[in-house]
Amino acid sequence: MELGCDEGVDYCQIGTMHAPLCCPLSRMDSRLNQLLETTLSLLKEAPPWVWTGLIAAGALLAVIVLMRLFRWITRRTTSSDTTLGMIARRTNSPLTAAVALLALNLVFQAASDQLIFIAQVRHGAGVLWIGAVTWLLLRSVSVAGATIVKLNPFDAADNLRARSVLTQARVLTRTLNFLILLVGVSIALMTFPEVRQIGTSLLASAGIAGLAVGLAAKPVLGNLLAGLQIALTQPIRIDDVLVIEGEWGRVEEITGTYIVVAIWDQRRLVVPLQYFIEKPFQNWTRKTSQILGTVMLWVDYRLPVEPIRVETTRLCELDKDWDGRVGIVQVTDTSETTMQLRVLLSSADSGRNFDLRCRVREGLIAFIAREYPLHLPHLRAELMQAETPPAAEPTTARRPGDQAVSPTPTAPQSA
Repeated sequence: MELGCDEGVDYCQIGTMHAPLCCPLSRMDSRLNQLLETTLSLLKEAPPWVWTGLIAAGALLAVIVLMRLFRWITRRTTSSDTTLGMIARRTNSPLTAAVALLALNLVFQAASDQLIFIAQVRHGAGVLWIGAVTWLLLRSVSVAGATIVKLNPFDAADNLRARSVLTQARVLTRTLNFLILLVGVSIALMTFPEVRQIGTSLLASAGIAGLAVGLAAKPVLGNLLAGLQIALTQPIRIDDVLVIEGEWGRVEEITGTYIVVAIWDQRRLVVPLQYFIEKPFQNWTRKTSQILGTVMLWVDYRLPVEPIRVETTRLCELDKDWDGRVGIVQVTDTSETTMQLRVLLSSADSGRNFDLRCRVREGLIAFIAREYPLHLPHLRAELMQAETPPAAEPTTARRPGDQAVSPTPTAPQSA
């Protein structure tokens, strides 16, 4: 028995019998064929940009799907605390933008040159791709710097190496960011014919114009070179203790053009990078944070020094900020009425040393006032009784013709 459908009829034929039922499969096939033919005819009659737009949309969709798959794999296989995980997470967005714009550039370059506005679209896509690559490089450098900082924490007690690495990482990161941004913007601008002609003219007439540009860029270039020199030679580092312009503070931040010093009273001193190359300054933590501090006391001459030494040792041993290296008392100066005692104390860093000196000074003053109250500085005055001067002997009057003669060792004056 044969099952078939006659064309153009609404019933099915089974052998020699006719059934009043339709053939749904045949009707569906015919409608799909008609829809496909209609779609193809519309695409053939569509403007040329339609094919290019569809291919570009397909390329973008493929890139987005692949990058999301890559992101899902990296999130599953790596942790955010690891270096690879940090790089994969923070560079995902610029990497997706760079790959997507690269795919668009390939599609537009393969398109026909007869398309309207194709030259402008190619130029715009190229500029956007340069911007995406610049963004990717900037993010990569930042991630590398953050990774180095994370691997070298500087909140430990002995953090000299960590502070050196941190200083180099921050300065070099900012310098590389500046150079990448400068090169990226320059390449993007050079894609414009007008800007390219201006640049060529400046290079051709590199006389007065070049000198003017060099003088104008001198502060920027000077700070850039100073930053590189500070990163390599490291006269200062992050968290170094400095005395600069009469102010005591810590290096809080190092940028590409200036350094921020946190003063002890919560002020901020902003200093250009060139200052540290051209002028002297004090660095109390250049090799180590250990430091010596002094306490000066003016006391009476009659004060015995040995009890002061014993009391100083006792105060230092009770204080947690004393590191046990130095704690001595010496007489370093004298005046008409007093003598000067210098108490030399050592600590692990300058902050602890300041607190130690304050406490030892207070303790010694209280000790002298309690044990030797009369040996604090005094102002002495000598009272003398009035005495009647002896009567002067009468002298012989000089005659008009006599001359006075000065006494000499060989010729004494005669009476």
